[in-house]
This record gives sequence, C-alpha cells and structure tokens, in this order.
Amino acid sequence: MASANDMKAATATYSSFINVVKVSVPVIAIIAAIVVLIIAR
Repeated sequence: MASANDMKAATATYSSFINVVKVSVPVIAIIAAIVVLIIAR
C-alpha cells in the first residue's frame, strides 16, 4: 500500500489535474464553437 506521503503527493497531483481540466474544457468548447461558426459561413 502507498505510504501517507505518496498519497498526499498523488492527491495534490490529481487535484491539479482536475483544476486544469475544469478550465481547459470550456475554453476548448468555445474555440470549437467559433471554428464551427466560421466554417458554417
């Protein structure tokens, strides 16, 4: 089983990853919508 220190590091890494995903997904969706609108013209 992982030591407590490893679990702290893993939790911090996971939390950082989730925060990056929360920010990047809406940005990518907006960019995709803009591209679709440009192509549709």
